Amino acid sequence: MRRYDLDNLRVIAFGLLIFYHVGMVFVPWPNHIKDIKTYEGLVFPMLFLNQWRLSILFIISGMGTYFAMSRRSAGQLAKERLKRLLIPLLFGMTFIVPPQVYYEWLDKGIFEGNYLEFYLDKSFWRPYPEGGAISWNHLWFILYLLIFSLILIPGFQYLRKNPEALLVRKLRSLIRNTFGLYIFIIPFFIYEQYLAPIFPSSHALIGDWYNLINYGTFFIFGFLIISHKELFWPTVMNNRNLYLLFGLISFPLLMILWFATGDFQGKSYLSSFFKVFNLWSWILTIFGYGSAYLNKPGTFLKYANESVYPLYILHQTVIVVLCYYLKHTGWGFALKFSLMVFGTFGFSLLIYELGIRRCKWIRPLFGLKT
Repeated sequence: MRRYDLDNLRVIAFGLLIFYHVGMVFVPWPNHIKDIKTYEGLVFPMLFLNQWRLSILFIISGMGTYFAMSRRSAGQLAKERLKRLLIPLLFGMTFIVPPQVYYEWLDKGIFEGNYLEFYLDKSFWRPYPEGGAISWNHLWFILYLLIFSLILIPGFQYLRKNPEALLVRKLRSLIRNTFGLYIFIIPFFIYEQYLAPIFPSSHALIGDWYNLINYGTFFIFGFLIISHKELFWPTVMNNRNLYLLFGLISFPLLMILWFATGDFQGKSYLSSFFKVFNLWSWILTIFGYGSAYLNKPGTFLKYANESVYPLYILHQTVIVVLCYYLKHTGWGFALKFSLMVFGTFGFSLLIYELGIRRCKWIRPLFGLKT
């Protein structure tokens, strides 16, 4: 059976990603382009989203791989992943990401001139940030997903063909238990303690060991969890209120701990524990409420489920361009933020509708079937 709640959650998560990336323009954190003024009040909602927004997408992707393997051989799955991930990645790096670098350089005074001059300039053909030719920027998610998908196919195939394997059997009793699902936070706690301080997040692939191992584990856990779907969904649905309570308690405690001690890197055991306990509680909460209220088809879902991938590829470039032209208008935060959110959704959908959706030869460039 198709899990419509996973489709809905995937759409919602990518939708929140647009709000998050617009927020990056206004929050006092590094970003490709910033507004002339930043706002400390945005820090807490941004930190809340940042805890679980990408992790749950990798889990859903791992779950999707399980379903995909039920009707494809290993070779067919690898071919399908190359078509739907590698082609959009290469196309995006060549045509979608460079405008981000162009407007970033204009904003920082690194370059003057039109876009064609920028694209043909020899300084462009160097790795980012000195250049822009070898840059995936926000498309790092596609690159990492491609790597996980290809590397893990043999292991996933073994688990599907051997449902009585030791790992699969051990997980059954844990997944059906209310608190058994929290066993999954153990590796994330270890990563926070021993990998995060040494390998800070860069999304550069080379040397980005914390992100690779951390998100790769979420991807694997998604596959393992959906292997026990008949146990997992009743557990999270029946205990969703408890998991929500854990999240509502742990997030404020984590914020107090971080801002009271300044331990934002999770160097202490307490900080690492609350971080992974909090993010896992919210992930279980989201799956629980999604299972209860979102597991139903709809016309909007069918449209959104197809359009979400092209919108993800396009949205960051639209945000950077909009910010560049809005930042010096003198308008307030509410107006700028609203215009950037609605503008990002609007322009991305317009490009999708007029330039992608109905063009058979363009659709594969954005990961869509012809």
